[in-house]
Amino acid sequence: MAASYDFPQDLTDAQDELRQVRADLQWVYQRVPWSAEPLDAWETHESARRESSRPASPGWGPQDAAEIAWLRAREVELATVIVTHAYWSRLAPADVLAARDALKHHHEQMAGASS
Repeated sequence: MAASYDFPQDLTDAQDELRQVRADLQWVYQRVPWSAEPLDAWETHESARRESSRPASPGWGPQDAAEIAWLRAREVELATVIVTHAYWSRLAPADVLAARDALKHHHEQMAGASS
């Protein structure tokens, strides 16, 4: 049976927000053009090992660029809060990796407990 951890609320809140920020960032990346800057269409040379191509990109608009910058900055802030949290110093060094993995999946456990 997997170990159970009593994570502090601020740590689980930060992990939940980090998961949401990453989902929001993924959604924005799917919505915006493939290139941040305007670029012409391209395709690989016919002798390339793997053929690839991209259509022309108008680049990201200022609003999209600002949203992505904010989400990236927030992602770094939250990751820093999680990694440097005092909770980890209470654990034996050998247990930290398993505890961090459990934190990443705590939302799944909470959803299973409420159903």
